[in-house]
Amino acid sequence: MSHPAKILAVDDEPALTDLMQYHLARAGYDVTTAANGWEALDAIKRSRPDLILLDLMLPDLDGFGVCEILRRDPLTAMIPIIIVSAWASPDSRNLGLELGALDYLTKPFSPHDLVQRVNHLMQSRADLREKAGIKIPPS
Repeated sequence: MSHPAKILAVDDEPALTDLMQYHLARAGYDVTTAANGWEALDAIKRSRPDLILLDLMLPDLDGFGVCEILRRDPLTAMIPIIIVSAWASPDSRNLGLELGALDYLTKPFSPHDLVQRVNHLMQSRADLREKAGIKIPPS
């Protein structure tokens, strides 16, 4: 029996996390939310997600700091991250990707685009695991 992939959506705008949660849940994902960087790190320790959607402009600990902490920890270094940010500059995008994000989605975004990117990333990872013969038990 397959369990839905777990996604953590991190943003300090409740309307946006509600939007992400709604559309991704409709696509079959199990979505939880966090409103700041420290809350996100706590949620990741409690229930390691399969994917993180991460805003950069967060109170307390920003998204860049969250990326750095996650990439230094062997238990979280391989969790894929999609940055979802209003910062559209090439410098912000490049820094986010250099810190380990796999994709960068600029706000405002269409829910359809978000779901497509998540689906693509999750399918790519599943294909890689299958080719490598890696069996990952359900969470």
